[in-house]
Amino acid sequence: MPGNTLGTLFTVTNFGESHGPAIGCVIDGCPPGLSLDAADIQLELDRRRPGTSRHVTQRQEADQVEILSGVYEGLTTGTPIGLLIRNTDARSKDYSNIADTFRPGHADYAYWRKFGLRDPRGGGRSSARLTAPTVAAGAVAKKWLAEQYGVKVRGYMSQLGPIPIPFVSWDEVPNNPFYAPNADVVPELEAYMDQLRRDGDSVGARIEVVAENLPAGWGEPIYDRLDADIAHVMMGLNAVKGVSIGAGFDCIAQRGSEHGDEITPDGFLTNHAGGVLGGISTGQPVTVSLAIKPTSSIRVERRSVNRANEPVMVQTLGRHDPCVGIRATPIAEAMLALVLIDHALRHRGQCGDRA
Repeated sequence: MPGNTLGTLFTVTNFGESHGPAIGCVIDGCPPGLSLDAADIQLELDRRRPGTSRHVTQRQEADQVEILSGVYEGLTTGTPIGLLIRNTDARSKDYSNIADTFRPGHADYAYWRKFGLRDPRGGGRSSARLTAPTVAAGAVAKKWLAEQYGVKVRGYMSQLGPIPIPFVSWDEVPNNPFYAPNADVVPELEAYMDQLRRDGDSVGARIEVVAENLPAGWGEPIYDRLDADIAHVMMGLNAVKGVSIGAGFDCIAQRGSEHGDEITPDGFLTNHAGGVLGGISTGQPVTVSLAIKPTSSIRVERRSVNRANEPVMVQTLGRHDPCVGIRATPIAEAMLALVLIDHALRHRGQCGDRA
């Protein structure tokens, strides 16, 4: 199946299925000499790991990463880095009732129409389980970006279902299971999710990701714009149905006199552009907002068809995230870091290390 490799100079090839023996990725193009061990990667994987609160899937996976290649005596060698994460808690029998039917809103139907077959066990290749290798690769990218340029990539949830989460402080984000930047809203989020689980339903979310301390000059004009590549990879995340950068869709109601970020000798006065102009970074923070759709696998019965195109009622009994957005923050951070490291290396190749 094509479409499993991301990047131009720093590439990541993702492999595996939700209920297969293991999942993982191969990173190619990582510069040599980066200090790296499993603990660096595990820190990020643990932020995404399932089963960490009552509000996410109860599938219990340790997500222990194994570094198979590309690291010697604690340093990257410049050769492909193989990362493996074993699946230890798959329950394929939970999906026997939907082996021949299609979940509304899920990739089941589209995969079957394209390939003539599908793996119903946990969604197979289309499962959000496959974001774990992305987070592992993103951990490598984050570390290199921080060491080489001081770039910091972080994110938070700004809305869960109908509940907005006003930003208060980055310090609040790691202290709750929602990655919410506002502790006062957490009890309301928990009550909402508890009722949602009782209803057997799901809900969407909005995630914000920010990259700070980027130098100006990363990116390309026209087809390989930095913001175009960011939007491309973010739309590759499971359940993402919308991406905006900077002011995003709010720019529709803005006048040019408001939207255009004025420049002074001390820098920009605003950041409606989200840190990118003409496809190239400005040195401002890169700001990205993601719309996450509700999880398709729910216990509420819904109408669909089977492979014989006969009408059926579908109910999913497996273990699922009632809001995939709850664990999406570290995944979105990883994706942004992977785009940035690729563009950093491409900029070095074209312009030297001017930025």
